[in-house]
Amino acid sequence: QVQLVESGGGLVQAGGSLRVSCAASGRTFSSYGMGWFRQAPGKEREFVAAISWNVISTNYADSVKGRFTISRDNAKNTVYLQMNSLKPEDTAVYYCAATLRGVTQSQWEYVYWGQGTQVTVSS
Repeated sequence: QVQLVESGGGLVQAGGSLRVSCAASGRTFSSYGMGWFRQAPGKEREFVAAISWNVISTNYADSVKGRFTISRDNAKNTVYLQMNSLKPEDTAVYYCAATLRGVTQSQWEYVYWGQGTQVTVSS
């Protein structure tokens, strides 16, 4: 069992940066690949980024490549999403999730989810 709690969301101007974090409880955190997803109002939840359990592999949605960076610290049971050059279209609730399927983009492969943190980018 893994419990996930996101933090670090907030309001930022376009072009700015923000880092969101996801703290996990449970001794098996380091066994899971971790992903970030987001859901904007009226839209379906979409994949943002994922990182493998051993930090060797990452995967990004085309819309965030070159702007967002996912990382993790297994000693701290925490995964991060550094977001730079933010755009108004990045506004969404950001969720972290855990999977045993590497760096998959499919939300159906993620078995544990956090409650989400709101990120709002003003123009």
